[in-house]
Amino acid sequence: MLEKKRLTVSHAPFYHNGSCISERSYHTMLAALPAVLFGFSQYGIPAVRVVCFSVATAMLWELGVNLVRKVPKTIGDGNAALLGLLFAMLIPATTPWWAVLTGTFVCVVLGKEIFGGIGGNPVNPALLGLAIVSISWKDLFDFNAALVHYDFDYPLIYPLAALKYFGISAVTDFGLLDLLLGRQAGGIGAAFGIGLMLGGLYLIARGFIRWEISVSFIAGIFLTSLLFNMADADKYAGPAFHLLTGYTLIGAFFLATEDSSSPVNFVPMLIYGIGGGLLTVLIRNIGAHVDGVVYAILVMNLVNPLLDKIRPKAIGKVV
Repeated sequence: MLEKKRLTVSHAPFYHNGSCISERSYHTMLAALPAVLFGFSQYGIPAVRVVCFSVATAMLWELGVNLVRKVPKTIGDGNAALLGLLFAMLIPATTPWWAVLTGTFVCVVLGKEIFGGIGGNPVNPALLGLAIVSISWKDLFDFNAALVHYDFDYPLIYPLAALKYFGISAVTDFGLLDLLLGRQAGGIGAAFGIGLMLGGLYLIARGFIRWEISVSFIAGIFLTSLLFNMADADKYAGPAFHLLTGYTLIGAFFLATEDSSSPVNFVPMLIYGIGGGLLTVLIRNIGAHVDGVVYAILVMNLVNPLLDKIRPKAIGKVV
């Protein structure tokens, strides 16, 4: 009897480069470490408590979902810990425990696990958690009020809020070096510009994120803010200010580049990044929210499936 040859077919991906989820998660956390450590040095034990509680509860939420679904435990891949860390980096050091607990629940359960786990989420889970918590308890994210009791040698002011409510004259004293060194109010790990840029460059160099998204996101913010500034310099801040304040840098390197919710093709990545940067400045300058990074990236996450339909032309021709 002749032996029949059989073709084995499996689902994508068909090629594996040897990397794994845990490697990406741990390297991303390593890249975020300079910004997080700066937050610890600036805000002290309250910041340490928030970060530790956020990471721990994110892992517990994922473990709980694994047990309920009776599937293999996935907390070892580091993704839940990474989501908890990113969420903590975006919030004030004074955030109460119940808000952190709610935020990590939204990140892990509603943002990721409800869609089947890692890789199925349509939007960035950390941003979804931040958006829900900040809308639900808006006063907790008034950085000027939340951090008013900290005593520093320099004024601890949230630059974007000052610009929004008091105009361009309120932010003229902010030097670029001050912003790069984190001398501004903000999230625990979102204010130290130099640390975030070094972390982002590390991730790009190691191939964990694509430079196209980060560069185009920054370019979108730069060009849009430049146009606003050229139209009315007495009302709108220039590009350097927008690039070094708020969630811009953490958004460019750690949030917009999340695999599941961002494009994979070259042209879609450029459109995705530029669109996110454009929306960020529009929300900041003429929108209702102080910082537009969160909502800009979430909107582009939702547009992502349409963008990824723009694909390179197939090689060859129909005969």
